[in-house]
Amino acid sequence: MGWKAAEKLIRHWKVLRGDNVMIIRGKDKGESGTIKRVIRSQNRVIVEGKNLVKKHIKGGEGHEGGIFTVEAPIHASNVQVVDPVTGKPCKVGTRYLEDGTKVRVSRGIGASGSIIPRPEILKIRTTPRPTVAGAKDTPMDLVREKTYDAKTGKGMPEL
Repeated sequence: MGWKAAEKLIRHWKVLRGDNVMIIRGKDKGESGTIKRVIRSQNRVIVEGKNLVKKHIKGGEGHEGGIFTVEAPIHASNVQVVDPVTGKPCKVGTRYLEDGTKVRVSRGIGASGSIIPRPEILKIRTTPRPTVAGAKDTPMDLVREKTYDAKTGKGMPEL
């Protein structure tokens, strides 16, 4: 990718995988669906069951060929997040709650200003965190060992 193409990449994404969006331009205009995949390198998203195209696939050793219907990517500017209260497409803004958590809110004309919840699919980790210490993990007794005393300066290396 050249520098001209890199300049046009979206830096702050408003739509996330699992969001309920409405298509605002194209052959599926006015239809809503869930974002299946986000392709950030191309500024495109794949909406579940929308923008279907016929793809000719040649047969090979492990698979059969034929004409298949697949979902094609849509440019991110052609979809908008659906307001959870009104059910209409809206712009997305961010706010900070009193406790300091950052949330997405609906903006624009006719928007309710309500909080857009984070999709559940993003809360699921693909690989679970390890619960048992591995061979390369530092033992807990060495981690908790006090090696520096701020009052006496003991443990400070001589420079």
